[in-house]
Amino acid sequence: MRPDRAPCHRIAWGRIDARTPSCAVALLVGLLALIGTNRELGVAQAPARAQTPIVVRLATLAPRRSVWARALERWDRELQARTAGRVRLQIFAGGAAGDEVTVVRKLRAGQLDAAALTTTGLGHVVRPVFVLQAPGLLRSYAQLDAVRRELAPELEAQFAQAGLHLVGWADVGLARLFSAHRLQRPADLVRTRPWAWRDNPIFEEVLREAGARGVALALPEVLVGLQTGRIDTFAASALAAVGLQWYPYARFVSEEPIGVVLGALVVRADRWAALPVEAREAFAEAAARHSAQGQQAVREQDERAYRAILARGLEAVPTGPARAEWEALGRRARARLTGRLWPAELLARVERIAAAHAGR
Repeated sequence: MRPDRAPCHRIAWGRIDARTPSCAVALLVGLLALIGTNRELGVAQAPARAQTPIVVRLATLAPRRSVWARALERWDRELQARTAGRVRLQIFAGGAAGDEVTVVRKLRAGQLDAAALTTTGLGHVVRPVFVLQAPGLLRSYAQLDAVRRELAPELEAQFAQAGLHLVGWADVGLARLFSAHRLQRPADLVRTRPWAWRDNPIFEEVLREAGARGVALALPEVLVGLQTGRIDTFAASALAAVGLQWYPYARFVSEEPIGVVLGALVVRADRWAALPVEAREAFAEAAARHSAQGQQAVREQDERAYRAILARGLEAVPTGPARAEWEALGRRARARLTGRLWPAELLARVERIAAAHAGR
């Protein structure tokens, strides 16, 4: 870490505490607001009776004793109280259940019942979800909201076919490029050592098209990679970069977003069906009620995180002068990924919607 840079854990604002080094920090902000973590859950009180409780095994990469894991624990206590102990959570925090691909495998095998997943994990269940992070396509919340409104019903139906009930979507923030090098045009990536998430093929394709070579790492390996110099460039939202304690190892951050990061909370369909009716209904109502509020909270907190890291010394690099080059890079990468991650027809639909909401 640079000696003139204050340690990441000293930056805090609102309810965000940067001592939470989790790959799902920002996602959990939205998810916990979405599902409700206090008495607003509103599950009807059930008459007490002796029976084996329904245990919902939930995996999250948020670390134990973090604010987000504690919030899930509060939700668990509330859920038990409102159902007279008939429903409870067993929380596997801090990646105890493995990375997102491992969590997906355990969901399929019935070893887990629920999970908070980013697009990376979701895309390993329903491949077309990756289109929401197609390179260079969705770079504003207006575009994301419009695309998600149109695609959500069919994507949720595909999750149902895969045996998962998608409880609700959540935002993670605007993705930006962080680096030890000043990156203004795609060619600048060639002289970097960028992180390529091992389980996400999208950024790897972008790097390949730019002529750069990514360093494949699992998400929990990124911090050590930055500390040792194995990598010096990464893509993340500002909120995640602070929460994961990655930002001190960068000197520059792109001024313009390169995408929007999102995720969702999913529950195995059979476990969802096993919940008491009143608990299931109240859970769904709370999700709908808190969805917009949670998304807005994450968006505001991500913007605060971006302003905070600029105040701590990172330099914002305007990529606007090379916008045509970045857009051409995105088109080439999208073309190579079409057929592998999403069908051409779906990409065309998303491109039309994104174009109609560009600049909003």
